[in-house]
Amino acid sequence: MKIIHLIGGGDVGGAKSHVLSLIKELGKHIEVTLVSYRKGPFHDDAVSMGIDARVIRTGNILVDIRKTLKLVRENKYDVIHSHGAKANMIASIIRRITGIPVVTTIHSDYRLDYMNNMLKQLSFGVINMVSIRKIDYHIGVSDSYRNMLISRRFNPQHIFTVYNGIPFDNHIPPCTRQEFFKRYNIPFPEDSILVGIMARLDPVKDHETFIRAAAEVSMKNQKVRFLIAGPGDELRPRLEQFAEKLGVRDKICFTGMINEPYDFFQVIDINVLTSISESFPYVILEGARCLRATVSTRVGGLADLIESGVNGYLIKPGNWKALAQHLLELSYDEAKRAEMGRLLKEKAQKHFSLENMCKTQLNIYKRIIRLENRKKRDGKLYDIAILGYYGYKNSGDEAILKSIVHSLRERDPDLSFVVLSRKPGEAMRNNDVFAINRFSIYHVVKAIKRTRLFVAGGGNLIQDNTSTRSIMYYLSMLRLAKRYKAKAMLFANGIGPINRRINRRNATKVLNQLDAITLREPVSYEELKRMGVTKPPIQITSDPAILLDPVPAKDVDRIMAEENIPSDKPLIGISVRKWADMSYLDSIAALADYCVDRFDAHPVFIPMQHPSDVNVCEAIIKRMSRKAWLIRGLYQPEELLGFIQRLTLMIGMRLHSLIYASNQMVPVLGLVYEPKVDAFLKEVSQLSAGTPLNMDCQKVYRLLDDLWENREVMREKLKNARERLVVLAKENVDVALSLLEQDSGWKNT
Repeated sequence: MKIIHLIGGGDVGGAKSHVLSLIKELGKHIEVTLVSYRKGPFHDDAVSMGIDARVIRTGNILVDIRKTLKLVRENKYDVIHSHGAKANMIASIIRRITGIPVVTTIHSDYRLDYMNNMLKQLSFGVINMVSIRKIDYHIGVSDSYRNMLISRRFNPQHIFTVYNGIPFDNHIPPCTRQEFFKRYNIPFPEDSILVGIMARLDPVKDHETFIRAAAEVSMKNQKVRFLIAGPGDELRPRLEQFAEKLGVRDKICFTGMINEPYDFFQVIDINVLTSISESFPYVILEGARCLRATVSTRVGGLADLIESGVNGYLIKPGNWKALAQHLLELSYDEAKRAEMGRLLKEKAQKHFSLENMCKTQLNIYKRIIRLENRKKRDGKLYDIAILGYYGYKNSGDEAILKSIVHSLRERDPDLSFVVLSRKPGEAMRNNDVFAINRFSIYHVVKAIKRTRLFVAGGGNLIQDNTSTRSIMYYLSMLRLAKRYKAKAMLFANGIGPINRRINRRNATKVLNQLDAITLREPVSYEELKRMGVTKPPIQITSDPAILLDPVPAKDVDRIMAEENIPSDKPLIGISVRKWADMSYLDSIAALADYCVDRFDAHPVFIPMQHPSDVNVCEAIIKRMSRKAWLIRGLYQPEELLGFIQRLTLMIGMRLHSLIYASNQMVPVLGLVYEPKVDAFLKEVSQLSAGTPLNMDCQKVYRLLDDLWENREVMREKLKNARERLVVLAKENVDVALSLLEQDSGWKNT
């Protein structure tokens, strides 16, 4: 493997440490070349570290691009890795010319770069923003930066995280306070308690918060002194004036650039960072290496390292009062400083080593090459496009999407997805997929043209009970997929009801063109037979939501606390929806009251679709004479699944409330509003209360009594049913992957 790194070459601080240490470590495993676009300390340090480092600087950007292009072509690099505005621009141009994949590392929030220079912000800043968009693959140096890119609509499948790492086994030359003070003309007593911040003097580092806190601390502990280390001649006079204004100029020393960072961290007692935005700053790791107690703003990925109150403190950006409070506490407690420093180093050494950083980066290069090779075979960008009723705040449909993506990725982590959703941003955040607006015809057609397999994913999509417009939309998307030569399938669908003759005729015609159909219940198979759908292979499987795993117990505890749901009595879940003339509200209110009186339980209403189910639940609760609880928050499917795990019984009208309960082996009483609900209850051998309309309450009470008394028997039935349904649900994945394997451009690597 051959990799070329491109960088401006004027980098200092964290970006410099990251790039040089990473390239040196990578050089032990692969061929790596570093190109800088200026001479200076960055390039000199690279050469002194034994890195294959080149400088391309002609004074003409076009010549620089041409020379870089020649170098890339002559050496046949597999991947170009760029850092910073100029390198990103050049890399994106070379990518367009050569087709060689480019990955860029996002070392900072590019929208905040050049904050103190409007001209650079409008030139280099804009160029960088455009270039980053042209690059296919991105690396964030913390999960927070990865999430930032996803929120800005970058493809989550092409965003990786490489946490900064440092060596913990190399020798650090010792440095005493005496020699450090002498070298940097520091006029403080050597027995001072030193609080230090190492960061370039830039508005994004927010040194004013540090100075405000210094003023507060100095009034209460005269032994504390403050060091501000880092370059930045433009901002320094203003910061010095600010310190003078607050009366602490004599307590603060500006050292300028520190050539050996570890000298700084060896002499301070407390390490501070006050940035308003960061990725994952090296100064925190370097301070940890030297066992320094740390107080930092909660930015970037620092929460993954610092457990506030345990191995350091995290504060909100700009909160100088909290910073001062923590500094005062640590300044008086040497033992606590030592303990926090020890714990911080312990965690940093375990999770943020240079070795781990290098290993992660190598795996990213390998994955990029695999993805590019797959794309080259047929020019397709996506393996699978998924269409369903996504983005409508329906927990069941979101569970289907999440389960489809997760179960397919378990089989092949390199699979690339595009999801058609009403809320593409949410789909991207929640499922780590690329997503487009399902009603944006341009983007839909563009995506389908570049897709190998088109999946209509779960739910009752092929029905006209909702509207003719709905069924025509889904049929049109399936027809479009076949027009552009993609494989197409229904994935664990329910069929019907299809009432209008023209809709049945159109559905039969389109479904007969598909490559495969999997159905979640036998009644849908019978419906297809009646419609005359015979050409594609048809298989009865089960709903993919049965494969979903719940969140950990601590997250369920959080939900219960947020919703003020007590845990002193059994919980009985109730899931209802708006249907027909809503005449069943009084009956369900009476049923909920019965649960309180008969079983001494707490009824909890669980909306599966917002806000419509919430409104129905509120109307029922108003009709009750006993107290009930309502889950008002909009939670992820796996969160609701975790809560349902805590239930003793579930009374469900929504199909997926019954599937969630069956997943967690919680006995259910079903309220049948469509044939699909009755079919599922029979599949899992659970009780049916019949239709909610004209409900015979006395009969339902007897059913509920029976369910309560025999809940362990019913739980055992669910256990057996769940095992069978899990096997069937996995067959959906088998069918989808078999269709991909028939595609000449896809190969399971």
